Amino acid sequence: MRNILSGKSVIKICITLFFVFCLILPIISMLCRITPEGIDRVIHSKQFLPALKNSFTTGLTATIISLVLAMAAAWCLERTQIRGKAIFGMLFVIPMLIPSISHAFGLVALFGANGLLTNLLDLDTAIYGFWGIVAGSVMYSFPLAFLMLSSILQYEDSMPYKAATVLGVSRIRQFTDITLPYMKKTLISAFFAVFTMIVTDYGVPLMVGGKQITLSVLMYQKAVSMIDYDSGSVIGALLLVPAIIAFLVDVLNPENGQSGFVSEPVKPEKRAASTAVSYIYCTLLSIAVLAPILSFCLMVFETKYPVNTEFTLSHIENTINRGADRYLMNSLMYALLAALLGTILAFICSYMAARVKGAFMKGIHLISITSMAIPGIVLGLSYVIFFHGMPIYKTIFIIVLANLLHFFASPYLMMYNTLEKLNPDLEAVGQSLGVSRVHIIKDVILPKVRFTLIEMFVYFFVNSMITISAVSFLAPPSPKPVALMINQFEAQLLMESAAFVSLLIFVINIAVKITIGLIKRKAEKNSKA
Repeated sequence: MRNILSGKSVIKICITLFFVFCLILPIISMLCRITPEGIDRVIHSKQFLPALKNSFTTGLTATIISLVLAMAAAWCLERTQIRGKAIFGMLFVIPMLIPSISHAFGLVALFGANGLLTNLLDLDTAIYGFWGIVAGSVMYSFPLAFLMLSSILQYEDSMPYKAATVLGVSRIRQFTDITLPYMKKTLISAFFAVFTMIVTDYGVPLMVGGKQITLSVLMYQKAVSMIDYDSGSVIGALLLVPAIIAFLVDVLNPENGQSGFVSEPVKPEKRAASTAVSYIYCTLLSIAVLAPILSFCLMVFETKYPVNTEFTLSHIENTINRGADRYLMNSLMYALLAALLGTILAFICSYMAARVKGAFMKGIHLISITSMAIPGIVLGLSYVIFFHGMPIYKTIFIIVLANLLHFFASPYLMMYNTLEKLNPDLEAVGQSLGVSRVHIIKDVILPKVRFTLIEMFVYFFVNSMITISAVSFLAPPSPKPVALMINQFEAQLLMESAAFVSLLIFVINIAVKITIGLIKRKAEKNSKA
């Protein structure tokens, strides 16, 4: 018993030191760089107020559009009887497999000054500016909103709707009086999550913003281009505000209408009109999602997009000659290390929080989800300030560490929720039979949660491949991740090379998702057999 307690104590101390040293102290060090002079310099700069206004207006506009589109898509898939729901659902989340800057790059390929549709339709204006940022941000954030809203619609009870139908309540009233109140908490959480995601991203506005500068781009310019960490810290603190609000809303807002007993889930009704409209909407939405991705895929194999459409492989050769193959190997190394170490750490933390009770464990749970409130761009700057001069600075390990913590909260919650559903007496029974906790974990718990472990690994890997926010601050002169080459090539007007890099990341992530899906399916068949 003493050995078990000492083991627990060591794990507690290690987890605490890890989060204090790798999350809390870096953020504090960034906030400590804020001075009255720095605040005054930022606030009175010519760029600050326009950047603040642009961030708010583009963020709010894109958030509303993204939620409306996601709500309609979720309704089509969960409340109508259209076929191919799995295919549509897969297409709707494909944008999660490429960096945000690639979405903007796809828009440039279609609607830029020399874009395919710009020339084809003889458009007078290009995509750059306010609506370019909004369009790119909607593409980037739509999958998150769709997943949140479709997930909650799957578990709604049908009994209130049956009672309302018997009472003669119209379908519109059923939607406003039953559906919307039921989804209130999720809608609020989705709003703040999407808004934060958009406002703290600089990939889209950097690519298609034109003269419209945002706070995230301003922070990038101050901290990376001008190495002005004091001004960057002031802007970073501002970007923390919506993230912290989103975090508090998600944590403190209780699950009122969504946690009750579901006697019978809502089943889609046979209605020809709604089915036809759903087919049309989902098809058009899928085209809108795929068009920018297909545009940069085509660009790779055309001599000069869109002027000369002759097939060529020269762009691939030129990009590889510029080091794309080395950069890709760097990204794979970062992603694999972050996925492996992140999955192990997230499992340990979630096990301690879910299976070992006590006030300290609640603290571990809270600090484990705190990373959800730290935007990547803020985490990157805080790491530059805190770790500067340490042996880890400008090495592969600081990038792996940043990716691990940046994406830690979601995999942690996946495992935490899974472990909460397991029999709470497993360890107690094992102890009474003389079986150690380690053996219970190895022989009982790990086999039961293996699919969740796989999902955690994939989440870490995919997001580490596509992120550019934190790593743009931290990437050493060599080896750099491949995602950073997109902006580098675009700035040099090597559009085809930038397209090839985007395609590389997309293909790698698709291959990983398919491979993992096949492994899971095979494992499920074996377990049933």
